Amino acid sequence: MLCQQPPRFLLLLLSIWLIPPAIAQGQGQGQGQGQEIVLGTTTAISGPAKFLGTSMVRGIQAHLAEINSAGGVHGKSLRLVVLDDSYHPPSAEKNMLRLINEYNVLSVVGNVGTPTAVKTIPLAMQHNTLLFGTFSGAGILRKSPPDRYVINYRASYEEEMAHTVRAILDHGITADEIAFFTQEDAYGDSGYQSAIKSLTKLGFKHGDKLSHGRYTRNTLNVEQGLLRILEGPVKPRAIIIVGSYAPAARFIKLARDVFPNVRFFNLSFIGSEALATALDGIDAHVYVSQVVPPLDSTLPGVDDYRRAMQQHYPDSPLDAVSLEGYWVSRILVQGIRKAGKTVNRETLVDALESMEGLNIGSDETIRFDNQEHQASHRVWLSKFHKDRFVSVSWDKL
Repeated sequence: MLCQQPPRFLLLLLSIWLIPPAIAQGQGQGQGQGQEIVLGTTTAISGPAKFLGTSMVRGIQAHLAEINSAGGVHGKSLRLVVLDDSYHPPSAEKNMLRLINEYNVLSVVGNVGTPTAVKTIPLAMQHNTLLFGTFSGAGILRKSPPDRYVINYRASYEEEMAHTVRAILDHGITADEIAFFTQEDAYGDSGYQSAIKSLTKLGFKHGDKLSHGRYTRNTLNVEQGLLRILEGPVKPRAIIIVGSYAPAARFIKLARDVFPNVRFFNLSFIGSEALATALDGIDAHVYVSQVVPPLDSTLPGVDDYRRAMQQHYPDSPLDAVSLEGYWVSRILVQGIRKAGKTVNRETLVDALESMEGLNIGSDETIRFDNQEHQASHRVWLSKFHKDRFVSVSWDKL
């Protein structure tokens, strides 16, 4: 006996039911589903940079939890989809496409790293999806004029390096006594080129001739890079490191035995708390430039962060990375609120670009427009002391 064909209207209903939610609701709009606004991040939850990714996520989630407990935004709760890329660019690329097309996120927020940003920025631009508050100070995220769908919180690596290089030279170290140890990828290149640019501005024309060792991302193979510095023509008194915390700590432990009085300078991406743990209390002159204020600051925004972490992550230590994530989340939520009840990917960018006079409890007033896509330009300094990093002024290395 032949099976009877189902009625045509039933087939039509079945085909609609089978359409993926992102497509059924207008793929690419990122308007949220039902009573929920979905955000996403692709970041390092595993691998040697996992401290950065997990800390950034904790900070973002701590503020989202605050907002949701107060009723959400426009009556909708906020959810963060977290995909692990292990600080591996091809994985970040795949995750970015999933967040945009499968999860239909309103915005991608708090991604970690420059080499991963190389892959995610083109996708943000292609799919008109905001890439907000990436944990990187690289120039690729700071074009002039800025990319419409790339908006940053933190100071740039160029700004961090300008402070660092100036402080080194102001304390009696000559430019030719500086060496570099960098990650062999877009992140290392960005930090290194920023330092060379700062040296050039200060009148030193031969920065590219300074000793420069490198290591491969996601490895601890630092010996060859140290050897390159040892073979250099000048014994360094300052080594600028552009790397992640695990290989940087290994390099510092080896290098301080060869150069006992050298000063090591690191960018904020290092994650000072993770670096302090990895250094394990060694006696070395180690500095980290920071793009958020000290954790013991009395600024209202830092007080809010401490309370949020105590409430939602009581067993997690405070750190500069999660503070940055908290402030990134706070700014983005204000943009969502400003965009109104019908917020989508385009109206969110419009709302952020018209934001002026926003106070998140820092000592800066935040303003964006179509020519300004960076919220903060402040840079602080911290120094390793015993088992942690403490805040110091730039004129007291």
